[in-house]
This record gives sequence, structure tokens and C-alpha cells, in this order.
Amino acid sequence: MALLPLTANFEGDVLELLIPVDDADTVEHVGQQVAHHVVGHRVPRQDAPLHVRHEGRILASDTIIGASGVEPMDHLEVFYGE
Repeated sequence: MALLPLTANFEGDVLELLIPVDDADTVEHVGQQVAHHVVGHRVPRQDAPLHVRHEGRILASDTIIGASGVEPMDHLEVFYGE
């Protein structure tokens, strides 16, 4: 388990975030960490699942972030979807 610093934004938000995550976290957990700083503050909560996009591809929620090809300081986009 190692620190993996990432940049991220949540769709509809105006800020880019620096999010330190554990490389053993799931993609779902990383999305929740980003949402924690945004949803209910600058973006309204929705009754829909969170998705995480990296370089144009949506990552499976149960994938371990460190095994997904995401490198330190890569950018993630988090958004609501079906």
C-alpha cells in the first residue's frame, strides 16, 4: 500500500482537486473520495452511481486503482451516470 497522489474534477464543478489515495483503494472508493469534497457543496447530490474516467475510458468500479494504469498525478474525472 502506497500513496498515490492524483488530480481530479467532478463533472459540473469549477475546481480541480489534489486527492491523495492509497494505491490499494478501489476505483469506487476513489470516486467517493472526490465526491466527498464536492457533492452537496458545489454539485447537487443525485440518486445515481458514480463513475471514474481516466484518459477517456471509464474504469470498472471494483478495479484496484494502482492496477488500473493510473500513475501519480494523473487526472481523473468523476461523474454521475447509469
